[in-house]
Amino acid sequence: CVTGLSSQLVVERFQRSPDTITRYFKLLMVFFSSSDFYPTQVHFPTAHTLISERITSDPHFKFFDKCIGAIDGLHIRAFTSTEDHLYMHNCK
Repeated sequence: CVTGLSSQLVVERFQRSPDTITRYFKLLMVFFSSSDFYPTQVHFPTAHTLISERITSDPHFKFFDKCIGAIDGLHIRAFTSTEDHLYMHNCK
């Protein structure tokens, strides 16, 4: 789930079997990535797209002003060589 919660919570919330939840999740994934939906509804910003005032007025925006992209709430597994473990311990 995008929320980071387990699918078991979805099963409990909707009172359906895990198989049913999985089946419908797959159907939604196929639909949202289909040529009928994706190209007509998903539009990526261009270099000329203005940034929302809600974002630019945020006091933290100055730290991300020149960033090409940002990752929010996503954890990426990364591994270093054994030699670098000492230097990378507790680094984010």
